[in-house]
Parts: sequence; structure tokens; C-alpha cells
Amino acid sequence: MLETIWFALWGILWAVYFVLDGFDLGIGTLMPFVAKNEADRRALYNSLGPYWNGNEVWLITAGGVTFAAFPKTYAVMFSSLYSALLLILFGLILRGVALEFRSKFASSGWKQFWDGCLWVGSFGPALLFGVAFANLFRGILIDGQGVYQGSLFSLLNSYGLMGGVLFVLIFTVHGALWLAVKTEGAVQERVARLSGLLWTVLAVMAVIFLIATKFSTRLYDNYLLVPVLAVLPLAAVGALFAIRVFIAKKQWLKAWFSSAVFIATVTLFGVAGLYPNMLVSSIDQRFSLTAFNSSSSPLTLKIMLGVALVFVPVVIVYQTWVYRLFAKKEPADAAESGPVKAS
Repeated sequence: MLETIWFALWGILWAVYFVLDGFDLGIGTLMPFVAKNEADRRALYNSLGPYWNGNEVWLITAGGVTFAAFPKTYAVMFSSLYSALLLILFGLILRGVALEFRSKFASSGWKQFWDGCLWVGSFGPALLFGVAFANLFRGILIDGQGVYQGSLFSLLNSYGLMGGVLFVLIFTVHGALWLAVKTEGAVQERVARLSGLLWTVLAVMAVIFLIATKFSTRLYDNYLLVPVLAVLPLAAVGALFAIRVFIAKKQWLKAWFSSAVFIATVTLFGVAGLYPNMLVSSIDQRFSLTAFNSSSSPLTLKIMLGVALVFVPVVIVYQTWVYRLFAKKEPADAAESGPVKAS
């Protein structure tokens, strides 16, 4: 029972991370396409400045839960996906440094360099998160000793790359909608037009990915065994169409919340289909790591559950306060100097 609870919490933490840091990654990816001058770029930086570091707390939490609740899965995952995860880490570091260093000098060359770093540090992790999770669903080349028999290029298969493209599209739609909420003037007009186009591409890609999932994974098996789980994909489809309805009505905050629901339900759709597996072996199903054969002791799981029930609400309250504190829109004539807003 405890193993199942922590498996569910593990999936929820990843869903929360993708919802919160997803719009940051999307904004960084979109910057070259929606920011035409320095004032536009300042508006984009300030729209994510107060939030990005707090949002990454959920990534650390998800990784920490994997380490503490499922140590064997953690060991095999971080050795098997070492190259991909290291590239994600470097990208996130590059993004953080860009956000902090860009405003240190007024030189246009200096700013352009860090703008490029922000794009790399946003697009790269978005793509690689999708590649990593698609491969978790598909299965990776781990043997009976938990040793990975492939390479980084083994992860760059067609299904993995489709997952990467899907994640990039999800996050760019999420980021465009956040910008529509937080900005005004020319930037808001650009992202308003772009969000509809991106939604169409996302919808097409989602259908292609779902079809490929049928032939590349066994995610649908759990849904056939437990039909009530169908509420997750149905909620995801409903949220996806709600995004388009609210975009048409220019109700940007509702569109963003619909996007958040879409991201959460898509993530949980994959996690529920994966259960009880955490790392599927594409060599032999018997080598797969599950929530049961890779978990910590029951005492450890009980102590962790108590700690989580105390401290997770504290983090939620703090982040809610931050979002309310910086709820004001970024003006169209955002200041062209000074540090990026930060929490």
C-alpha cells in the first residue's frame, strides 16, 4: 500500500513540476519569436523572473522522492539516463545563470549572449524531458543487473523524439498563454496569435503520439484492466479543447489553467499506464523495476509520508503567496535596465 501511495506521489510531483516550470521553459523557447526589441525582452524576463527558482523546487522534490522512496530505481535511472539527465541539468543551470547575469552589463552583445543561453537552457531541457519520459514508457535497455546496455543515441529513437517534440509544443503553448496573461501591448498581441497556431500543431502531434504509444508501449494495458482510469485521458482531451475555446474568447487566465490541467492529466496518464513499473526493461520484462521491487523499507516510507504531509503544504502556501504578490501585468514599456524581478 505504501509503495502505491509513493508511486502516486512520485507521479503527482512530476505533474506539478511540469505545470509550474513548463511555462518558464516555454517562455524561454519562444523568446526569439515574440520579443522584437529590448522592452519586449524585459517584459518576458520579468514575467518569469519571480517564479522560475521556486518552480524548480518541485524538480528537486521529484528527484528526492525517487532517491528516498525508490533508491534502486534512482540508481538505475540516473546511470542509464546519465547523459540525457546531465544535459538537462546543464541546460537548467545555463538558464538560471542567464536570468541572473543578463542585467549585469548594458552591452548589447552581453545581453544577446545570455538571451541565446536562455533559449538553449529552455528548449534543451523541454526536448530532453520529453525524450526521457517517452523512453521510460517505451522501455530502456537494462539487463538483469540493472546495467544499461545502450547509449545516448539509443534514447534518440523515433518514439523518444516524438515525445521530445510533444513536450516542447506543450510547454510553448503553456508559456504563450502565461505571456498573454502577464503582458500587454505588442507582446500580448503576438503571443495571442501564436497560441492558436501552436495549439493546432500540438493537437495534431498529440494524436500522432497517442497512436505511436499504442504500438510502442504497453501503457494502454492498465486502462483496459481498470476502465475507471479513462478519466485521465478524457480529462486531458477536455482540457485541450478548453484551451482552444478560451483562446478564441481571449480569456487568457482560463486558457492557462486549462493548459495546466492538460499538462497534469497527460503526465498522470503516462504514470498510471506505467504502474507498477518505474523502469521498463526492453530486454526482458522480468528485469523491469517496479514500485515494489525497488522501494525503501516500510518504515522509511512511513517517515517520509509524515514529513511530506507537514512540509509540502508549507511550500504550496509560500508559492501561492509569491504568485499573488507578482500577479500584476508587465507593462508594454518595461524598463530596459535593472535586474530581473526575483522572488
